[in-house]
Formats: sequence, structure tokens, C-alpha cells
Amino acid sequence: MGNTKVTWHGHACFEVDMGKKVLVDPFITGNPKTDLNKDSVNTDVVIVTHGHSDHLGDAVDIAMRNKVPLVTMVELAWTLEEEFKGLKVEGINLSGSVTVSGIRISSVVAVHSSSYKGKNVGPPMGVVFGNGFRIYHAGDTGVFGDMELIREVYHPNLSLLPIGGYYTMSPVEAALATSKLRSEYTIPMHYNTFDLVKSDPEEFRKYVHDKGSSNVLIPKVGETITFGSDGKVLA
Repeated sequence: MGNTKVTWHGHACFEVDMGKKVLVDPFITGNPKTDLNKDSVNTDVVIVTHGHSDHLGDAVDIAMRNKVPLVTMVELAWTLEEEFKGLKVEGINLSGSVTVSGIRISSVVAVHSSSYKGKNVGPPMGVVFGNGFRIYHAGDTGVFGDMELIREVYHPNLSLLPIGGYYTMSPVEAALATSKLRSEYTIPMHYNTFDLVKSDPEEFRKYVHDKGSSNVLIPKVGETITFGSDGKVLA
């Protein structure tokens, strides 16, 4: 297992380089807090957790320009494939997996909703991906008891959890989620993009520290955190 580089690009958008590049929930156009230009993103696979515009975002444009698959819930995948001719999709369902560019991507439950242009496009999902070093991107979700199953089945080294409240967990619920997941590291996301999701990541860090359940990392937008071959953060 080589190094894994994780870059937060605001909201729920992450770029992960684990030999091949993974881009998750690329909400760029209309995102006041991102550092990305959608026309300059290069990736080997795009993952979308659900159909809401602040997660689907620019995924179709990026996937088509890079000529790479877009991995998402099967009903959303079918809908996008029908609308955008030439788009490559990998539609998976809950507990299903696919391997793209040598990276295993598994779909897990998220407690939320999903729609695209007013249509129901199946349930939302979280994803666990990686070989060796595994990352859990929760998508939009509330805390739920079966996060313990995600820990038991997938053993994510790093969890990416929403903390913005209103549409998702707040810092309090997200801290409880870390005690169920027990990932060595956790990065908060989906906060401070808009007024409705204002939240203090340091408050989240304090709650998690009190539980002793994970090491919270708080990157700035555009900042890259590198994990070594042993799964530990490199200085």
C-alpha cells in the first residue's frame, strides 16, 4: 500500500489520490467555498452519493471530459445515462461493489433522501473505497446504529462525516457516529458552505475528543492530507 492523498475541496467534495484518482461529490459550479475549476479536474473515477445538486454538481461534465465512469446508485445512474449520451456509468445498489481503475468501491446505507430534477432516483448512499487504506464517505446522512456494521464489514481507516446540521448530522450526532465507526481518523465536511449549514469543526473535534473515538483532522479548503503506507498521517 502506497501513500494516499486526501484533499478537501469544500462541502462534500473530496479528491483522493491512491495511485489512481477518485473524485467524490464534485459540487463546484455554484459552490462559494470551493477552490476547484471543473474544467481542470483530472480523475480516474467520479463517485456521486445522491442526486441533490450540491453533490451531483459537475459530476457528469467531469466524467465525460475525462472519459471515466460515474459510480452512483443504480436508478440515478440509469437516469443520467439516458439523459447524457456517451456518459459511462456504474450503477450499484446498497451493499453492492464495483472495481474501477483497480479501486474497490462499495455502497452503504445513508439516512437521507435523493432526487434529481424532481424525480425519485433511488435511495442515497455512502461509499467505502480503497484497497488497503479504506475511506468511508458518508454522503448526506444522520447518525444510525448500523454504522457499527460499516465498521465491522469495511473497517474504514478514515471517515468523512457531515456536521452542518439542518440537512444532516450536527457536531453532536456526528461525534456519536465516530463512536460507532471507530475510524482512526475523521474529517468533517458539509459545513459552512451556506448559512443553513454553519457549524464549528472545533466543536466537533471537542465532542469526539471527549468520546476518545477518533482523531479529528480539519483541513482548509484545498489542503491535502497525506497518509503513509502504514495508514498514519505523514507530517
